[in-house]
Parts: sequence; structure tokens; C-alpha cells
Amino acid sequence: MGSPPDTSKSTKLERYNSYLRRMSSAKLLAASSKLLFRATLLATILLIILLTLHYPFSISYLSISSYSSPSPHRSLLSSFSDSFGPAWDRDVRRSAIPRRNAGLSVLVTGAAGFVGSHCSLALKKRGDGVVGLDNFNSYYDPALKRSRQALLTRHAILIVEGDINDSSLLTQLFATYPFTHVLQLAAQAGVRYAAKNPHSYVTSNVAGLVSLFEVAAKSADPQPAIVWASSSSVYGLNEKSPFSESDPTDHPASLYAATKKAGEAIAHTYNHIYGLSFTALRFFTVYGPMGRPDMAYFFFTKAILAGKPITVFRIPGGKDVARDFTYIDDVVKGCLGALDTAEKSTGTPGGGPKTGPAQLRVYNLGNTSPVPVVKLVSILEKLLGVRAKKNVVTMPSNGDVPFTHANISLAARDIGYRPTTDLSTGLQKFVKWYVHYYGIKLKAEAGGGQMAAA
Repeated sequence: MGSPPDTSKSTKLERYNSYLRRMSSAKLLAASSKLLFRATLLATILLIILLTLHYPFSISYLSISSYSSPSPHRSLLSSFSDSFGPAWDRDVRRSAIPRRNAGLSVLVTGAAGFVGSHCSLALKKRGDGVVGLDNFNSYYDPALKRSRQALLTRHAILIVEGDINDSSLLTQLFATYPFTHVLQLAAQAGVRYAAKNPHSYVTSNVAGLVSLFEVAAKSADPQPAIVWASSSSVYGLNEKSPFSESDPTDHPASLYAATKKAGEAIAHTYNHIYGLSFTALRFFTVYGPMGRPDMAYFFFTKAILAGKPITVFRIPGGKDVARDFTYIDDVVKGCLGALDTAEKSTGTPGGGPKTGPAQLRVYNLGNTSPVPVVKLVSILEKLLGVRAKKNVVTMPSNGDVPFTHANISLAARDIGYRPTTDLSTGLQKFVKWYVHYYGIKLKAEAGGGQMAAA
């Protein structure tokens, strides 16, 4: 009987072939997985590109929202170059394009501020293009500035969060759209705050102004006409009344006034060298709805309603301190009148030689009717239905002046400025806004028509 056949070799060969088949399948599966991953990644990238092109506003809105700093004290020199792009440019242009024939395109700095927000709304409502710029600093409650921003957003006005000291941001704005005008309202305001933070006045009112003027003169094409906020504070210790634009302004009584005086000198320089068109507006104690909490009428109202005492100053000798209180709507009309009559700059883009003399103007925007501060308190008492607890003291030498009084004849002649709102009417509108904004209910007092806080 023969021996059985040897199958060991055939078995080993079959196992080896099976192993090769398994390895080939694994390599094929790995290659297929890599191909699927690359195809998925490519499809995702293409989808993002399509969304960016077709829905620019929502994406850029997220980018603009990310400008906000978690710190309440944002850096004045924050850079937003990482946010520039097609969507950002598109949003700026959409807000800047006028909707009326021969409309203006205005870059409003300080747009979330008191005067800036009111002017931005007025410009937009009449069909002009408006882009705002504001750094939302914490000089006073930023929540009020954000509330103004929300109002502007509802009227399709874009506010870019940034600072006028950021030259790269300013350059990008002018490269994105050829603004015809700049309404420069960004500034460090207030007289007494200079004792606490003097450098903020130089940073904003001097360095910031130079930064803006540099970009307008050397980077903007065409060069814009610039209307900007000076102040009645430049008259300083002037004793002549009423204050006229031709009066000397060589004796400022505060650092704030000195920086505004410096701003007028700087504007003259850029007008002379680069042909920039300038109109400086000297505001006289502007008040009204959505106003500044650091102003007397505002914090008097808060204190009176809270039953807290207020400090009322008097001049040495017993005379009352008086101010030429000017209602916000009248000031807005003056700002728009200045913009409408501003002539084109005559300089060459890039900072080259000017083609001829450029417009250089200064106007007072006041009410021509100085009112004692004690009278303002009396009006508030009647409107609120609450008697104020007054501490009457002699005015210290901390930068305040005893009175202001505007001569507005030049502004009336050249830009059609004619204020129409008296203090009682203006304060009534302010109080109506104040109690609504802060959710305060006023109730009628028994036996009379006065109102009191509930």
C-alpha cells in the first residue's frame, strides 16, 4: 500500500495566497478612505466659500461683533486688520452709499456718542450714506453707547468699532469707499475729568486729530471735506459777551479747552499745507435725549429723582453761573448745514501740493440765551415733581467758566443756523426720554398737575 500524498506544501501555498489577498483588500480600503476624506474636505471648503459670497452680511456681522474687547478699558490703538476682507468691505460700502441724488457719503467719528448718533440718524433719514466709527470707551456708561448703536443699526447704519488713532483702520476705510465728507466728533469730553486722566485728552483730541488729518490728506482719494467739533470752551476766561468767532482764544481755563484750541491750530496747518477743507463748530452746552451722563442736567435729574443732594455753583460775589444751553436738534441742523456748505478740499491725494486755497471756517453753535443753572434746576423740579436738595457753593478754579453766551450771526448767515428750542421745551423732551429709558414711572401729585417719581 502506497504512502498518502504530502499536502503540507499546498496548504502553505494556499495560506500565503490568502494573506496576500487580505493585504490587498486592506490597502484598497485605506486608499478609499483617504480619497473620501479629501473629497469631503474639498466639499466643505467649497461650501464655506459659497456661503461667504452669498451671505456676506451675516458673516461680517459676526466679525464686527468680535471687535468688542472683554476689558471695559479698551486699547485706543487696537488693530482690526485681521477683520478686513471682501465681506467687511461690502458692509462698509452698503452703509456708505447715498440713497438720494447728489447725496453725501459721510464718515462720522464718535458715532455712538451723543451728538454723533443724532447726526448719523439725521443724515441717514434724508438719504445720505453714513458709516460710523467709535471706540466705545468707558468715560461714561458704555451701555448707553451700545443702546445708541442698536438704534443706528435698526436704521441700517454700520458702526465700525475702532479708534481714530488707528491709522491702518482709517486708511482701510478710505480705501474701501471714497467718502465725500468726514464729521469728526470723536473726542475726550468734559472739563473736570482732566484732573483724573489728562493724557486721554491729548491722546484723543490732539494725537487722534493728527492721525485722522494725516490719513485724510495723504491716503484718501479724493480728499474729504472735514467738519469737526471744537468747543465754546476755547473762549476760556474771555469776559466779552456774547462770544464771537473773532474773539481772542489765548487763555483757556481747562486742559480740555487747550486741546480744542490746539485742534483749531492743527486744522489751520493741514489746511495751509495740504489743502484740506475744514469747518470747526464751537458747541455751546448741548443737551437733550440720549445725552451724556456727565452733563449737569443729566446727573441733576438722576440725583433729584433719587432724593440725593446736588451741588450748584455760584460765582464769587454771589452771581449765578449761567450757560448757553443748546438743544440737540438745533445742533444737528447746524452740523448738517456745515456739511452741506463745505467746499471740496484742494489738495492732491498722497499729500502733494494743493491746487489753491481751501475753505477754513469756524462757527459758534449756541442758543444765544444764557440761562442761570439755578433756573435749570427749577425747571427740572417742576418737570419731575420733586424738590431738589441743593448745596450752593462758590465755584472752584477747576476749569469751569462763569458763563457762556454765543454770537451766532456768522452761522446764521453762512449755514442757515437758527436755533428754535428754549430750555423748558428741551428739558421736557429730555425728561420724557430719561424716565422711559430708565424705566421710571412718574405719578401725578394729589391736588396738582405736577409729576413725581413713583
